[in-house]
Amino acid sequence: MRVIIIDDEERARKSVKDLLKLSGFDAQLVGEADSVHSGLKAIHAHVPDLLLLDINLPDGTGFDLLKKLDKIPFKIIFITAYEEFAIKAFEFSAIDYLLKPLDPLKFVDSLEKAKQAVEQENLGMKLNALFSNLEDNKTQNKKLVLKTAENIYLVNTREIIRCESDGGYTQFFMDDGRHILVSRNLKDFEELLEGFGFFRIHQSHLINLRFIDHYNKLDGGTLVMKDTSTLPVARRKKEDFLKILEMM
Repeated sequence: MRVIIIDDEERARKSVKDLLKLSGFDAQLVGEADSVHSGLKAIHAHVPDLLLLDINLPDGTGFDLLKKLDKIPFKIIFITAYEEFAIKAFEFSAIDYLLKPLDPLKFVDSLEKAKQAVEQENLGMKLNALFSNLEDNKTQNKKLVLKTAENIYLVNTREIIRCESDGGYTQFFMDDGRHILVSRNLKDFEELLEGFGFFRIHQSHLINLRFIDHYNKLDGGTLVMKDTSTLPVARRKKEDFLKILEMM
């Protein structure tokens, strides 16, 4: 892989170069840059296969750089200092990122994923989702990228009725009737959607609160959603769930 590093800190670039050498990957460093302006020149001059891109640059952001390109024929790993809302945006958009200071094992893992990636044609969709998610970090409506064995879907979180655990998979039930099966467990999506109007009522069920129809107190308590599905509410979740219902 032909690699370009764009980071305004010389020490950070050296750290990435050292990790690249130690990784054992068949990777050739073809360019470095420290700004949006110099980064664009390096990309046009060297045409990389992989861009290791810092977000915060002196004359803009890594996102500004990407928006100046007509096409993005390379893979990207973003490098960032910790900002919680930005990290959430990356996770919603299924785009790879590394936190500073870089963890060597995670760095190698990201290189491996970039090397094996066969979804380059979907990068534009993922970046559009990322830019949308970054525009307003407070909105409840996020763009979520869901990858199945056959397809990649871009959905609005407001369109998800509920998620159901299916072994190591998660089934998404959408308000247009679609079912999307994703090879990630429900815990991953619980952590991702926490704070965006979702609540896990049971070990097998994560719901979008805006699609609740009614709660049936009989027989220990069951929840009926607007798609007519009837779901159990775990005993240990009931108190917190009822408090949420009272506040709605």
